[in-house]
Amino acid sequence: MEQPASAYFMEERHDPNETHTLTVLVANEPGVLARVIGLFSGRGYNIESLTVSETESHKHVSRITIVTTGTPMVITQIKHQLDRMIPVHRVVDMTLTGRSIERELAMVKLRGTGEHRVEALRLAEAFRARVIDATIESFVFEITGNTGKINQFIDLMRPLGLVEISRTGVAAISRGPEGM
Repeated sequence: MEQPASAYFMEERHDPNETHTLTVLVANEPGVLARVIGLFSGRGYNIESLTVSETESHKHVSRITIVTTGTPMVITQIKHQLDRMIPVHRVVDMTLTGRSIERELAMVKLRGTGEHRVEALRLAEAFRARVIDATIESFVFEITGNTGKINQFIDLMRPLGLVEISRTGVAAISRGPEGM
């Protein structure tokens, strides 16, 4: 379908979506998380992963790690809007620093017997997943790593009797001696 004629030249943009990991230091007080998340939901931005924890109790500071997807312009807009919020101390785009480590933890429950059970244990060993619970007919594996590794492990476990998955969300930290 053709766009209606316009007096203004409007270049059609098809910027690709990018996934970014943002780390936000905030005051650890009631309602802060709701305000930060409200910024995303109110503008229709998607959160793919969210991890929150108090990191400096004596300073009452919490660290929010958000994985989100959008065009470069949307990601920039999100960072600027977060930066302007009152309880926010600092916003760092870990994806742009290029010097970050990202990890996630997942617990993966499997039901199976016989060959499926043996194959699940073999794959768990290859992925360095640990058995944290076992019964005659089921396993619960604990696996840590980047999101891609965990997704790959889960995909391989599906045909072997995957029952349930619980994931923590991404935690990220920069490399080297400097802090945020």
